[in-house]
Amino acid sequence: MYEDKTLVCKDCGKEFIFSAGEQEFYASRGFENEPQRCKACRDARKNSTRGERQMYEAICANCGKVARVPFQPREDRPVYCSDCFAKMKG
Repeated sequence: MYEDKTLVCKDCGKEFIFSAGEQEFYASRGFENEPQRCKACRDARKNSTRGERQMYEAICANCGKVARVPFQPREDRPVYCSDCFAKMKG
């Protein structure tokens, strides 16, 4: 039903493949337009519009190490470092 298409990126001018699988995905989501940018340019555009994330320091409630988290820690909720958090989830 779908066949791979070669498109040209409007930012860098390089050719990229719009695969049959990607076309099927776009159709399943109701997207009518083909992508205008290659993957590298799409990623660069996403990252440039996303501001730098503010990080906060907190003390891990489990091991006592300093943890950097993307939210403002509160006194009534424990904060865990990434190692302790991963152990708890696993």
